[in-house]
Amino acid sequence: MVLDILTVLPLGFEFTSPGPVIVDIGPISLRWYGLLIATAVLIGVTLSQYLAKCRCVNPELISDLSIWLVIGAIPAARLYYVLFQWSEYSQHPERIIAIWQGGIAIHGAIIGGILAALIFAKVKQISFWQLADLVAPALILGQAIGRWGNFFNSEAFGRPTNLPWRLYIPPENRPPALANFEYFHPTFLYESVWNLLVFTLLMILFWRDLSGKPRLPLGTIFLVYLVAYSLGRLQIESFRIDSLMLGPLRAAQVVSLISIFVGLALLTWLYILKRPLPDVVPPSTADAEMRGN
Repeated sequence: MVLDILTVLPLGFEFTSPGPVIVDIGPISLRWYGLLIATAVLIGVTLSQYLAKCRCVNPELISDLSIWLVIGAIPAARLYYVLFQWSEYSQHPERIIAIWQGGIAIHGAIIGGILAALIFAKVKQISFWQLADLVAPALILGQAIGRWGNFFNSEAFGRPTNLPWRLYIPPENRPPALANFEYFHPTFLYESVWNLLVFTLLMILFWRDLSGKPRLPLGTIFLVYLVAYSLGRLQIESFRIDSLMLGPLRAAQVVSLISIFVGLALLTWLYILKRPLPDVVPPSTADAEMRGN
């Protein structure tokens, strides 16, 4: 009923991409997608360093970690996407590395980033959960920024719609079966807005820790990120028409359900069983190692 009412409202937000390229400089094209990823990384590192200082943690550790995260997350995000679209890329293997044209998966980035952070924490003898709590707000903010790359590339959109907020997709980017439809759900916008709400929640939790109240157990902020982001993605993915598929199931929804289960199970471990999360180093050692020198 709500959707029926919204369809008769005056047009409020009609999004039309200006195209994926900002400017061509000779043979080089500066693309919105690449610029947004670079911006998200820069803002994320700066924010995490600031949060580290607030917790009396050496911010140089975040600088070092950011290199590991980029090396782990971006290739993993591309590999994840390519594997699910292998029937397409096997015919055009030269496009596998064309990441500037779009085609990365945030779940692949999260998996790659977690693995990189675990290795980094083990090598540096630092608490993984301390690092994860400092990075989580920056990560979700970066996701909110990065989703606009889908807008400029006219990709990752939803079903056809006549809602007051709608996204125009040029004919060349429409699925053949929907070639006669012009407007689609702007799922990039839905997820970007949801991510900003999750970011706000995480920052509230972070500032709570600095207000003099008892410190939240290590890992809480990251686990809240994992559950909250996944809840939104689970719903938003149902609008998508280009989901990566795992057999008959949408891969993003499967991963989101697993993430929600894991996040809630670990939060139960923390707050019901009242036990610290397993870590690469003892909590007391990790805290001492991370303090700025």
